[in-house]
Amino acid sequence: MDETARKSWPVFKTLQGAAASWRVDLVAGLTLAAIAAPAQMATARLGGFPPPEGFLVFIAGSIGFAALGANRFLSAGADSTITPIFAGSLALIAAAGTAHYATLSALLALLVGAIMLGAGFFRAGWVANLLSIPVLTGFLAGIAVHIVLSQTPSLLGLHGGSGSFFTRIADIAEHIGETKPAAFALGLASLAAILGAEFLSPRIPGALFALVGATLAVIALGLESQGVPVVGAFEVSAPRLVAPLVGAEDFAKVLGLAAIIALVVMVQGAATSRSFPGLPGEAPDIDRDFVGLGAGSVLSGLIGGFPVNASPPSTAIVVENGGSSQISSLAAAVAVALVAVFGEGFLRHTPEAALAAILFYVAGRIFRVADMRDIWEKSRPEFLLVVVTLFAVVLLPVQTGVGLAIILSLIHGVWTTTQTDLQAFERLPGETVWWPRHPGKERETLEGVSVVGFQAPLSFLNADRFQRELLAAAEAPGLKLIVLEASSIDAIDYTAAKALGASIKACHDKGVDFAIARLESLRAKSALKTYGLSDALAHPGVADRERLYHSVDEATRALAPDATAIRTPAEGHLSAA
Repeated sequence: MDETARKSWPVFKTLQGAAASWRVDLVAGLTLAAIAAPAQMATARLGGFPPPEGFLVFIAGSIGFAALGANRFLSAGADSTITPIFAGSLALIAAAGTAHYATLSALLALLVGAIMLGAGFFRAGWVANLLSIPVLTGFLAGIAVHIVLSQTPSLLGLHGGSGSFFTRIADIAEHIGETKPAAFALGLASLAAILGAEFLSPRIPGALFALVGATLAVIALGLESQGVPVVGAFEVSAPRLVAPLVGAEDFAKVLGLAAIIALVVMVQGAATSRSFPGLPGEAPDIDRDFVGLGAGSVLSGLIGGFPVNASPPSTAIVVENGGSSQISSLAAAVAVALVAVFGEGFLRHTPEAALAAILFYVAGRIFRVADMRDIWEKSRPEFLLVVVTLFAVVLLPVQTGVGLAIILSLIHGVWTTTQTDLQAFERLPGETVWWPRHPGKERETLEGVSVVGFQAPLSFLNADRFQRELLAAAEAPGLKLIVLEASSIDAIDYTAAKALGASIKACHDKGVDFAIARLESLRAKSALKTYGLSDALAHPGVADRERLYHSVDEATRALAPDATAIRTPAEGHLSAA
C-alpha cells in the first residue's frame, strides 16, 4: 500500500487524538461492558450457541471495528437483529449446538465479513439505502415477534421449541401447563428491573443488575435444584483459529444467506454511523465503517464465532457517557474478556429466564410502535408495506421473509419513481422565475407557450408515463412552444432518450417548437449528445439548433418574444397583463 493509501486508511484511526480523554473513554467502556455483557450472552443463546460465545464475538467485533472503522463511538458485536435470521436459516441445514452448526456459523461470519469488506473498499455505501423506513420498520417488528416466540419457553421455564410461527405457538400452548413459577417470576422480575432502570436513566446497566440479581436468587434459594433452567457450566479457552470447511452444497446455501445478512448489517451500520457521526466537523464515513464491521465479522469467523453487527443502543451508551474514541470499545472488550475468564463460576448459575427477559426487552425496543403510528398517519399505502413485511418475516421462513422484505423495498422505490408526473410551470407575476403551478397564488402564463417540468431522473421506469403526458400537453389548442424545465433531471437512459426523442419529433410534426431549460446535470447533457437528442431538438427551418437554455425565461424570450402574458389571480379571475 502506498503512502497516500496509508494516510487514507490508517489502522486504529479512531484512536488519533484520544490521549487527552482516555480516562473518560475508559469509564464509558466499563459502562458499555456492564450493559453489553448480559446482552451478548442472551444474543448468543438466541442463536443456538453457548451464552459465553457472545463474549468472543463482542471482543472480535470491537477489535475489528476499532482497527479499521471510522466512527469513534460505534459498538459492534453479537446482535439480536441478525441472529434470528441466520439462526433460523442455519437450523435448516444443521442442528443447533452441533459441530456442523458451529462450522456453518463461522463460515457465514467469514462470508459476511468478505462482503462487507468488498462493499467498503468499492464504496458501496449506497446499498444501505435499499431498505425504506416502512419496510425496515416492518422487518424489525417481524424480528421482534421471532425473538418473543423463541424466548417465551425460557421465560416460562420450559424447554425451547423450534420450527415455524404456528409450530412454536402450538408447542407453547401444549406445554403451558408445565410452566415453572420460580423461573417465570425470575423472568418477570428481571424484565421489571430492566424497564425500571431505563425509566430512571439510560445510563443505569439494568440488564446487568437484573442478571446478577437473578443469579444470586438462584444460588441463595437453591432454585437450580428445583428445576429452574440455568446456563450451566461452560468451558473457557483461549480463541484459536479454525478452518470452516464445508461441502459445495452447504457453501452455496450459506453464501445466499450471507448476502442477506450483509445487507441488513449495511443498513443498520449506516444508520448507526449517521446517528452518531463523530466529533464536531467529522462527517460519517459509511464505506470505511463497512470495512470495520467486515473486519469484525472476519475476525469472529476465524475464531469460530458468528457475524457481528453495529449496535445503536450500545453506541448511544458510549456517547451518553462521554466517550470520544474507540478506546471505549476496546476497554469494554477487555472487561468482557475478564468476565469470560473469571466469571464462569458465577455465570453458570444464571437462569435462562433472565436472559429471556433481556431479549424481551430488546424485542420491545425494535418493535417501533411510534414509527408505525407516524407512518399510518402520514401514508396509508406505506403503512401497508409495514404490515406486509411484518407478516412476511413472521409467517415465512426467516430467510425468505427477509428476502421478500428487500424485494418489497425495491418495488416500493421503483413504484415511487414510476409515479412521477409532468408538472405545469407558471411565472411569478413581475418576475423571471417559473415555478410549479400553485392554485392558491397569483401567477402568469404565456399565450401559446407551455412550460412543464419532470422532477425525477428519466429512465425506463418512467419513460412511458413521461412520453404520454408530454404528448397530451402538446395537444393544447394554439400551442406553439413547449419548454421542458429539466433542473431535476439528473440522468437520461437509453429507453428514456428514445421516448424523449419521439416526443420532440411528434411536437415538431404538429408545428410545436421544443426547448429544454435548466438542464444542469453534466451526465444528462452528455446523454443528449450520446443519444442524438441535441440534433432532434433542432426545429426544421429554424437557424437556432441549440435549444438548450440556462433558464425558462431565456428560452421564452428567445423563442416566443411576442407571446402575450395572461395573469391568473389567486381567486381564479383571468386577466391579460
